Amino acid sequence: MIWDVRSECMSADEREALQVRRLQAMLGRVKAAVPCYTELLAEVDPQDIQSLSDLGKLPFTTKDDLREYYPYGMFAVPMEDVVRIHSSSGTTGKLTVVGYTPHDIQIWAETIARTLCGLGAVRGDILHNAYGYGMFTGGLGLHYGGELLGVAVLPMSGGNTKRQLTIMKEFGSNLLSCTPSYALRLAEVAEEEGIDIAALPLRAGSLGAEPWSESMRQEIESRLGIKAYNIYGLSEVMGPGVSFECEFQEGSHINEDHFIPETIDPETGEVLPDGEYGELVFTCITKECLPLVRYRTRDICSLNHQPCACGRTTTRMSQVAGRTDDMLIIRGVNVFPSQIEQVLVGFDELEPQYQIVVDREKALDELEVHVEVSPSYFADRVGELEILRDRVGNEIASVLGISLQVHLAEPQSLARSEGKAQRVVDKRDFNK
Repeated sequence: MIWDVRSECMSADEREALQVRRLQAMLGRVKAAVPCYTELLAEVDPQDIQSLSDLGKLPFTTKDDLREYYPYGMFAVPMEDVVRIHSSSGTTGKLTVVGYTPHDIQIWAETIARTLCGLGAVRGDILHNAYGYGMFTGGLGLHYGGELLGVAVLPMSGGNTKRQLTIMKEFGSNLLSCTPSYALRLAEVAEEEGIDIAALPLRAGSLGAEPWSESMRQEIESRLGIKAYNIYGLSEVMGPGVSFECEFQEGSHINEDHFIPETIDPETGEVLPDGEYGELVFTCITKECLPLVRYRTRDICSLNHQPCACGRTTTRMSQVAGRTDDMLIIRGVNVFPSQIEQVLVGFDELEPQYQIVVDREKALDELEVHVEVSPSYFADRVGELEILRDRVGNEIASVLGISLQVHLAEPQSLARSEGKAQRVVDKRDFNK
């Protein structure tokens, strides 16, 4: 099912004409109303942007710009027009602040309605929404989009996993929305409590807010008995619903009537061709409060402009392979956590619970991977565990091209997250 056939299935030429009109109007608004863009766009006439190939004439926006104009300096409307404020935390401790007008809230709800249609949601379904509510955009984003579509939304938020499972069982939830790591946590606790979660009405999950691999998807689908769909978004651009998977799961459809995507070389800023992995960039062309020009997301993916078998003609993005700011440089080698996860999930003897620790010993970077062994394999297998540890280490080393230490942990020994999983602990002090 497609929520908005007119917008999601238009021809490429028709869509580009719409995007350019909206882009020109947006550029005029922000140049006049937002000090940051008054400066950045000083030499740009919005009417000179006649096609998407002209995007290169526009400057990039970064999270540093949002921090510099904290909290409301990037807003393009007066505060009396703002009806919602969200934020996300930053590595410097300063929040990035996002505002919404009633029009923005409506657009957001529509993009989530499209998202839920992509996984087959219909009126009468019950959505178990375990994304966090509050300043994080996940909970309320899925909530209002679900209501617009006509599904019954259970506003669970995160935490209290045993209670979540009880509600899921007794209320008959058939759709799930949460992070991939929390989906696995639900499966894990269900197994501990003797709940056959695969026997529940759950049939599909809208999972996102953190990178996850195809192997993890298979693990989630197997343990929860659902079909797991990727949802992508980020607070600065809108929140969840920027893109979503359809039933064919061959990339996530970007809502291009609202967000213009590009991929660039993160070092040079050069726009990359279809199929080549680079940093994802978005321009928001319909948002009123916080429209962003060529916003650098730091997420690494590729784009595919070919129409999909589902009937949608929108550009599709691959699963996020990592982030430019999450990329680890270990002894001169670029390492993404997703590469390590892909290896770990391929071992039946291991649980999909792991943590990567980076430290520096005598000016040399050291990489450690801590991963839990499955309960069924752990007991009374000391010798075999040593063999397993070596197998895992050799497999990861062959993928990364560097040596590392693998530590096999007891079941349930690594810290769990009920939000975004903290996969990397970097102990290096670069000031020394």
